[in-house]
Amino acid sequence: LLCVDTKRSKIYWSGANNKLCYVQDKTVLDVRADKQPIGKVDVVEPFTTHELDYKAGTVFYLVTDGFADQFGGDKGKKFKHKQLQETLLALSELPMPQQHDRLNDAFEKWKGKLDQIDDVTIIGIKLS
Repeated sequence: LLCVDTKRSKIYWSGANNKLCYVQDKTVLDVRADKQPIGKVDVVEPFTTHELDYKAGTVFYLVTDGFADQFGGDKGKKFKHKQLQETLLALSELPMPQQHDRLNDAFEKWKGKLDQIDDVTIIGIKLS
């Protein structure tokens, strides 16, 4: 869950299992998510709300684990979160439609002829 306060240049974010990645000042950063699912759990714990300042041009990426967990490449290994962060950093200055196209191309190239193993969601939000 991401809430943007444009008047104070702040975001408020809570996440379940998947960290928030963002690019600010040509640096990729992340915020750790709570290690619990949304929905049925035996012990309900409140989610942590993170408050962050942002600058104009910051791009926030809400992601599932599907891209990073996809098998592919020359050795049939997982793409991994670090490689995804590097990819997001490299694309972050492009217009959002081009980022979409390049991420889709990178995923398909990585996956190759292997089956897609999970849902893949990446929501990018560029703030001014």
